[in-house]
Amino acid sequence: MKRVLIVGSGDVARRALPWLTRRFRVFALVRNREACAQLRAAGAIPIVADLDDARSLARLGGVADAILHFAPPPGAGEGDPRTKRLLAALGARRSLPQALVYISTTGVYGDCAGARVDELRPCRAQTARARRRVDAEQRLRAFGGRTGVRVSVLRAPGIYAADRLPLDRLRRGDPVLCAEDDVHTNHIHAVDLARLACLALFRALPGRVYNVSDDSDMKMGDYFDAVADAFAFARPPRLDRRQIVERLSPVTLSFMSESRRIDNRRMKRELRAQLAYPTISAGLAAARECVVAPG
Repeated sequence: MKRVLIVGSGDVARRALPWLTRRFRVFALVRNREACAQLRAAGAIPIVADLDDARSLARLGGVADAILHFAPPPGAGEGDPRTKRLLAALGARRSLPQALVYISTTGVYGDCAGARVDELRPCRAQTARARRRVDAEQRLRAFGGRTGVRVSVLRAPGIYAADRLPLDRLRRGDPVLCAEDDVHTNHIHAVDLARLACLALFRALPGRVYNVSDDSDMKMGDYFDAVADAFAFARPPRLDRRQIVERLSPVTLSFMSESRRIDNRRMKRELRAQLAYPTISAGLAAARECVVAPG
């Protein structure tokens, strides 16, 4: 591999750029020209295109030996037309990429009632947001089977980092569920997710799905308590399900309606990954060095 194309030049992509640009010629698809200067400064070559505009994607076919697909689906609908358009553009040329890595979500499993979940568990997506991810996964894996491109899917849980913590929620005093009603939650540090995506370019098996989660085993309320303790905030109030419906948005409540514990053994075994932040406590300890706590 000599050339890598990043589709979806957001936070995780920017964390992957230092590793990638030392080894490859890196192209980055970007919708807004304003972001081009920042990408060039990071060592990438920007390509201005829009996954919502099929005509703008014509240049992507044959441009890279590998694709890192980090772009989310649209915010509405049941499918992912963005991935459909991307694959059409890639397949329009004879020169196909060798590998394609897609970051999906563990939300595709739906509610598992706190059970341990490995990659063999069927997808039972319960929200439109997760069903759009299932559609993207199916399109990508079918594309790999049809063309021979080595497609792999990384199913990520909640992504966090020093600048991706729920500090605003803690400042507002938003409630979390009481222990009796609480759900199991899972996390991955953004630095580790970026590195796992890069490893998957070389180590992932064709058509393979990987749960990419850290080793923490905790409930959502305990996660918010840990963040509060780390930054000297008051712990959030605990409410039962009936009470909390009146305080939180439907989107926030949707994350409190699913409970699962993600099994990451395949990730460790096949991607041979050693996480920089294997637990929430390790990630929060590092975050304290970057975030100014309240007085």
